[in-house]
Amino acid sequence: MASAFERLVLPHLDAGYNLARWLLHEEAAAEDVVQDASLRAFRHLDALREEETARPWFLRIVRNACYSYLETRRGMRELSGLDESELENLQVAEGLTALDPAEILARQHEHARIDAAIRALSPPLREVVVLREIEGLNYSDIADVLSIPMGTVMSRLSRARGRLRATLAPQGSPNPGQSE
Repeated sequence: MASAFERLVLPHLDAGYNLARWLLHEEAAAEDVVQDASLRAFRHLDALREEETARPWFLRIVRNACYSYLETRRGMRELSGLDESELENLQVAEGLTALDPAEILARQHEHARIDAAIRALSPPLREVVVLREIEGLNYSDIADVLSIPMGTVMSRLSRARGRLRATLAPQGSPNPGQSE
C-alpha cells in the first residue's frame, strides 16, 4: 500500500499545497492541512476507483480538509493580505535579482495585484480559478474535485475571469466586451 501511495499521491503534494495555500491564505495552515489530507488519502487509498485519476481525488481530499479546517479553527472567516515574505520568495524564485530595481518593483506590484484580485474572489470562484489557471486541471477534473456539474464549473470560471478582468483592468480603460 505504501508504494501505491508513493506512486499515486506523492506526485500531487505540491498541487495540494498550492490549493490549500490559496484557500487558507496561510502557509503553515496549508502545510498542516496537506499533511492531514495525505494521512486521509493513505488511510482511504482503497477508495480510489479505477476510473478516477489520483490528482483530482487527492485535491478533493485537500479541499475538504481546508473547509474542515476553516470551519473548526476559523469559523469560516476569510483571511486576507499578502505576506511580505511571499513577495521576497517570488523575487528569488523568478530570478528577479539580476533585474533593474524598478523592474523588480513593477513585477512585484503586478504579482501583488493579481494575488489580491484572486484572493478577493469568493471561495467558490477562487477555487475554480486556482484549479484551472494555476493547477491546469481540465473542466471534468475540476467538476470531480468540487463535486459539482461541469456546467457549474464553466459558469463559475466565466464569472471569476470576468471579475478578474474588471479588477485588473487599468483605471480609465473600458472593460473588454463593453461598448463605449
